[in-house]
Amino acid sequence: MKKQIVMGVLLVMATGQLVAGETVKSEAIKERDARMEWWREARFGMFVHWGLYSIPAGEWGDRQWKKGGVEWIQQRAGVKADVYEAELIPKFAPRADFAEEWAELARITGCRYLVFTSKHHEGFALHDSKLTTFDAKDACGRDLFKEIVDATRAEGLKVGAYHSIIDWHHPQAYTGKEFGIPFIRGVSNEGRDNSVYVDYLHGQVEEIMSNYGPIDIVWWDYSKEQCQGESWRAKELIELVRKHQPAIVMNNRLYRSPEAGWPKEHDWSKGFSIDPQYGDFCTPEQKIPPNGVEGVDWETCMTMNTSWGYNQFDTKWKSTETLIRNLIDVVSKGGNYLLNVGPEADGSIPQASIERMEKIGQWMDVNGGSIYGTEASVFGKPDWGRYTTKPGKFYAHVFDWPKNGMLTVATANTPVTRAYLLADATQRDLKIKKGPDGWLVQLPKKAPDNIASVIVVEHE
Repeated sequence: MKKQIVMGVLLVMATGQLVAGETVKSEAIKERDARMEWWREARFGMFVHWGLYSIPAGEWGDRQWKKGGVEWIQQRAGVKADVYEAELIPKFAPRADFAEEWAELARITGCRYLVFTSKHHEGFALHDSKLTTFDAKDACGRDLFKEIVDATRAEGLKVGAYHSIIDWHHPQAYTGKEFGIPFIRGVSNEGRDNSVYVDYLHGQVEEIMSNYGPIDIVWWDYSKEQCQGESWRAKELIELVRKHQPAIVMNNRLYRSPEAGWPKEHDWSKGFSIDPQYGDFCTPEQKIPPNGVEGVDWETCMTMNTSWGYNQFDTKWKSTETLIRNLIDVVSKGGNYLLNVGPEADGSIPQASIERMEKIGQWMDVNGGSIYGTEASVFGKPDWGRYTTKPGKFYAHVFDWPKNGMLTVATANTPVTRAYLLADATQRDLKIKKGPDGWLVQLPKKAPDNIASVIVVEHE
């Protein structure tokens, strides 16, 4: 493949000819690569789901949801917009310093960006919107979008805004199965004009993109079946975003081809394609593609328990070991890992999340070099762990420390020159020799880390 690309370039240089369409395509690729450079280097981000749905925390009336996404509680409990607003707005009282806590935790964990729900499906906006009173400014007198953005930037992190393209609160927004939109029981489309809502959607997005300085990511949601694409004037919406934020990157949930499927349901082993008009990266949800997603930028988004929003009843927490190994697995396949926290009603992050994030951060303090700026492994998935790569070296992430002290890495044809433990600040060489199936690295008896120890292997 590389030879074909080189020959193509040489042919163009020799003939001096390149059709206009190819020139435009080449320039578009260059622009996209420039926008995506920091995102590809970052590899690890923190997702935050927080809104009015954090107040009921999985309980409405006499019903409780023990697991799953309780940020959907309005739809699951069948609560009409006026009742939902009247019930929850008086209880919305964020802590003064919640945004600083989020951003500090993201930095300590080793995340390079933070994506938060500026507006989820319930329609409640965290930014100060001139188009509605159903926003944080009117609810509590504070522009929470600004507080979060300022705190995130202060910690040196990139800023991402999740924004729902459906809305259960707006009186003109379509609902119902025939539009692929999860509906509120008892709500009809009769008398509604969805084009009025689409104008509102575009207006709120323009407020976000023009009033808060640089926004680095826009994370669209919810696009399924016919509820996608030009139903929302998607191309126009993207042009609006890029007018104000030319360097922004965005996921592809404004539009996916029918064969692509919904992120939860798609068979990622069959590959994926992205229409560059509609986004920069795809978003496997709650799963890690077995072999990555070849030729496409991708990001696995995943919860720590089973819910995105705060659920007081959900105690099915993933272990720190699972979370760290998930991060390594994703990056070894060329993806990014967006790990979610669901703050409580006042914005406080649950202690179970804090404990796990802090432990991830301790691991990243030592081993972050094997994650940031790395690319997918060229050696597949060994039984003992995973690989990540950089020019001139690769990182062997060892989950199962060999009992005989010998680790086989790479292939016998790989021009390996040295190996050492990433946790060893002195970078003392480990003994290496060629074996029949690869290079044999002599390891110390005890693993530096019980979850994942990293061996740096340099090569010519």
